Amino acid sequence: MSELSSPSQSAPVTPGIAELVGSRLSTATVLFHAAVADRLGLGPTDMKCYSILRQEGPLTAGELAERTALTTGAITGVIDRLERANLIRRARDPNDRRRVVLELLHDPERERAIDALYAPMGRAIGELLAGLSEQERATIGDFLTKATAILEAETRRLRASAS
Repeated sequence: MSELSSPSQSAPVTPGIAELVGSRLSTATVLFHAAVADRLGLGPTDMKCYSILRQEGPLTAGELAERTALTTGAITGVIDRLERANLIRRARDPNDRRRVVLELLHDPERERAIDALYAPMGRAIGELLAGLSEQERATIGDFLTKATAILEAETRRLRASAS
């Protein structure tokens, strides 16, 4: 892939940028999260499920399975491991006592330990951003927002075409 066009097809993308963002950054991100998960005694899928619950709040096992495309058996294993790690608990849905929702366990010491794993990267990224102009930060923010939307849309497309 030597040259890609922008969505408007008006200006070519600098060679190497698409590969950097589409492959190297993606791989580095996955491997970083796998290393964090490993430090917590979890697998990368467990950690991403925990992240989804942190971002979205309480979900049922079925909702979490749907978001991740995991089978019911696989999601049960993830939930069991997250419970053993004291990160979540199964709780009755206050609106429908027949349903069980997955809730985060709030343990300040545990949360500090998890945050400490991310802190050095957060500081380094903050320092990187501090060296950029406001316009450059806005451009990067806009790019990342749009790239994330593309990833989410492509994930939905791939999942829909597989069924």
